[in-house]
Amino acid sequence: MDLEVKGVAASPASQAQAISGREKPLQQGWTSKSWGVEDPCLPVVPRLDLGSLVDSDDEEQDVIPNNLPAPTDKYKLNYQQYKTEVKEGHKQYSQRNAEKTKPQITHQQTPRKKIDEKCVQGAEADADDLTTLDRKALLQQGYADNPPIAQRGTRRSDAEIVAAEKKKQTVTEQVMTDHLSRAVISDPEQNVTTEKQSAHILPDSKMAPLRGRKRTLHETKIKTRSTLTENMLSHKVQFDGRVVSRNGHDACRELVGFFFTHDQSLTIYEYRQFGKNRTNVLPFIQKNIYCHQRGRRKGKQYQLGDFYVGANLTFLSSDHPGLPGSIKENTLLTLRITNVDQIALHSLNCRTDSVEHDDITNQEANDRLVFKAIQDVLREQLHKRGVRIVTRLGKYLRQVDKEGNGLLNKADFKQALEVFDLEVSENDFESLWLILNDNDNDNGKVDYGEFKRAIIGEMNEYRKSFVRKAFMKLDFNKTGSVSMIDIKKCYCAKKHPQVISDLRCNQGTSFSRNGASHIMNIRHFTEEEIKSSFLETLKDACSKSEEVSYGEFEDYYEGLSIGIVDDEDFVHILRTPWGI
Repeated sequence: MDLEVKGVAASPASQAQAISGREKPLQQGWTSKSWGVEDPCLPVVPRLDLGSLVDSDDEEQDVIPNNLPAPTDKYKLNYQQYKTEVKEGHKQYSQRNAEKTKPQITHQQTPRKKIDEKCVQGAEADADDLTTLDRKALLQQGYADNPPIAQRGTRRSDAEIVAAEKKKQTVTEQVMTDHLSRAVISDPEQNVTTEKQSAHILPDSKMAPLRGRKRTLHETKIKTRSTLTENMLSHKVQFDGRVVSRNGHDACRELVGFFFTHDQSLTIYEYRQFGKNRTNVLPFIQKNIYCHQRGRRKGKQYQLGDFYVGANLTFLSSDHPGLPGSIKENTLLTLRITNVDQIALHSLNCRTDSVEHDDITNQEANDRLVFKAIQDVLREQLHKRGVRIVTRLGKYLRQVDKEGNGLLNKADFKQALEVFDLEVSENDFESLWLILNDNDNDNGKVDYGEFKRAIIGEMNEYRKSFVRKAFMKLDFNKTGSVSMIDIKKCYCAKKHPQVISDLRCNQGTSFSRNGASHIMNIRHFTEEEIKSSFLETLKDACSKSEEVSYGEFEDYYEGLSIGIVDDEDFVHILRTPWGI
C-alpha cells in the first residue's frame, strides 16, 4: 500500500531505497546528522504540533451525527425522576444546613462558643485547650460535611427493614413452637399418675387412660395446668435487647425478648446468624415471672410499663445455669432494651390498666434530673475533646481496677475526676453516689462503667446499634477484640471531604454542615493522613497497642458522639469509612 507524506508518494521501490540508504551509514559508523547532509533529497516529516490538537466547535459538529433518534418517553421519564430527586435532596440539605446554622450563630456571641467553633485543621489561632490528638479525632466529624446519597441510603434502609422483619418472624415462630408443642411434651405433669387414676387402670387393658400408658411422641395431646394456647401467647410485646457488658462477644449478642401480659412473664431468645442464609434461635432467658434486681424497683415484678427503649432488665446469673460462662462471672446480668414493638405496646396499654408506683416514679424522675445536671456540665467541657477524655478515662479506670471485677470505691472515682479535670461539685457527686450505690452486696463499690455512663451520659441506642454493626463487621470471628491490622485494612478514607474536595480547598474557604467556616487552603489532608490520624487516636485509647477491644472501640465513638447533634450525621460518620 502506497503511503503519502506531504504530497510525496512513497512507492515500494522508494521505500526499499530509503531502507538501504539508512543501512549504509549505520554500517560505516555515520551519525544521523551526516546521513541527512549526505542525502538531502529524502523527504522530511514535519514535527507534530501538539498545541494545535485542540477540539473546536466545528470539529465536534462534524463528529456528532445529525441523524440520532429522538429520546424515548421512558428515558425522558427516568431523567426527570433523577433530576427531581437531585433537586429535592439538595433542597432538604439546604434546609437542614440553614436550621443548624441559626443556633450556631446565636451562640457564637459567648467566648466559650467562639472557642468551640475554632477550625479543626489548626488554621486559626490556638485559643482553646485542644491537643494534637483532639484535632486528629475531630477530623472524623468531616464525614458529616458531605450529605449522603438519598437513593443509596433508601435502598440500604429498605434492606435493613426486610432483614429485621425476617429476623422478627423467625424468632416469633421459634417461640411459638417452643411454648405450644415442646413445652407440653416436656411437662413433667404428663408423667404424673395420681392414685385416683391408677386405681382405674387395668393391667392388661388397652383402654387404660392415656396418662397410664407408655406414650409416643404423637400421643401427647394432653392439657396440663401449664398448657398454653396460641391465643394466650398472642398478647405479647416483642423487644430487642443487648447485654450491658465490657466483653465484646457478649455485648454484640442479638437478643429478642417477649413479655406476655396474661401471666406477666417474659422470655428472651438469642438470634444467631451464620453467613447469609443460616440462622439459629436459642433460649437465653427461660420463660418465667421475674423481678427487678437493682434500682428503685428492686424486688418489684416486671410489668408492661417497664418495657421501653433504654430501660434496663436485671437478672441474677445464678438463676440461669444455661448462660455463657463469661456472663455468669458477674452476679447480675443487665440487659438494655434497644427497640420495642410500639404498636403492640400501645394496643396492650389500652386493654390493661397498668399499676404505676407513684412514689417510685417520682424518685426515678428526680434521679434522672441529677444525672442530667451533671452530664450537661461535663459534656460542655468535653465538646471538642470528648474522644481523648472518654477513652483515656476508661483506660485509667481499667488500670485502677486491680481485681478485674469492674468495681471501684468513691475515692477512686474522685481521683479520676481530678486527674482529667472534670469539674463536679461536691453536692452533685454525693447525690450521684447515693443513687448508684444502692446495692449493699458491693461493699460500697460501684461498677465503673455504670459510673461513667452516669456522669458523662451515653449515645442513644440508635447510634450504638451502628457502632455494634461496625465492630461486628471487623470481629467476624466473634472474639470480642480486633487487631489493628484488620482495622487498617477495613477503614477507608476515600470519601472523606478532605480527600475528594481538592477544588474547594484551593478556592479558599468552605463551610461545613454545622455552619462553621474553615480555612482550607492552608492544610489539606490526604487519604493516608486521615487513616493514620484515626489509627493514632484509636491506639491511644487501647491498653494493648496492636489490639482493640469492643469497650475501647465503643469509648472512641462515645467521645466522638458528644460533639455531634444530629443522629444521621453520626450514622453517616460510621457508614462511610466502614461501609455498613
